[in-house]
Amino acid sequence: MLIGFLLALGCSVCYGTATVFQAVAARSVEPGSTSGVDAMLLLRAVRQWRYLAGFALDGLGFLLQVMALRLVPIYVVAAALAASIAVTGIVSAWVLSARLSSAEWAAVGVVCASLVALAVAAGPGHFRHGPAWLGWALIGVVVAIFICGAAAGRLGVRGRGLALGLSAGSGFGVVEIGVRLLDEIDPTKAAFYTNPALYASAGGGLAGFLLLTSALQRGSVTTTVAAMVVGETIAPALVGVIWLGDTAREGLGWLVIAGFVVAVSGTLMLARFGEPPASAEAG
Repeated sequence: MLIGFLLALGCSVCYGTATVFQAVAARSVEPGSTSGVDAMLLLRAVRQWRYLAGFALDGLGFLLQVMALRLVPIYVVAAALAASIAVTGIVSAWVLSARLSSAEWAAVGVVCASLVALAVAAGPGHFRHGPAWLGWALIGVVVAIFICGAAAGRLGVRGRGLALGLSAGSGFGVVEIGVRLLDEIDPTKAAFYTNPALYASAGGGLAGFLLLTSALQRGSVTTTVAAMVVGETIAPALVGVIWLGDTAREGLGWLVIAGFVVAVSGTLMLARFGEPPASAEAG
C-alpha cells in the first residue's frame, strides 16, 4: 500500500510540473481554428521545447500512474492526480515567479494532509474484475468526449473552458478505469489486445491531451483546470468503489470520504495555476 501511495505521489509531481511547461508552450503558439478543438494545435505545440519537456514528464507520470493503479484504490490515485495542481502552484511560484496567497499556501497544506489521510484509510487491494460490459461502455464514453469537445467551440470563453476541462478530465478518468480493467498488462499475450479497456484507455488519453491543449491555448484556464479536476476524480472513484472492489479500512470509510472531498476542494482553490503568468516568455 505504501509503495502504491508513493507511486501516486510521484505521478502527481510529474503531472503538476508538466502542466507549467505545457501551459507556457500552448500559449506561445497561434491558434489555427476558432473551434473548441484544434487538432493541429497539438502539432504546433510540440515544436516548443517546453511542451516536449512536459510531454516527457507526462510519460513518466503515466508509468507511475499505471503502477499505482495496480496497487491502491482508484480514489487514492484520483486524489493524487487532482493534487498535481498543488504541485503546479508550487512550481509556478518557483519557476515563473507566481505568487501564492496565504490562503493558497494553506490549501496546499490541506491537500497534502488529505492525501496522507487517504493513504491511512485506504483499504487493502482486494480488487475484483469489473463487469464485461464496462470496457465497451468506456469506448462509448470516449466517443461522447470527442463529440462534446468538438461542440465546445460554439460556447463562450467561460463555457468553453468548462466543457473542454470536464471533457479532458473525463478522458483522463477513462484511463484510470481502463488500466484497472486490464487484468494483466502483458503485450506478449493476445488477450491484452482483445480487451476493449486497452483501446478505451488509449482514446481517453488522446482526448485528454488534445482537449486540454486546446483549452490551455484559448479558454478560461482556471475554469478549465477546475472542471478537469472534477472530471478526473469523482466518476472514476465511484466506479472503483461500485464495480471494482475499492474499499476502505474497517471503520475508516468516513475518513476516505472526508479526505477525498477535502483534497479535491483544496485543489479547486489552486486551479488558477493551470495558467502561467502572461509575462512568461514564449519559445
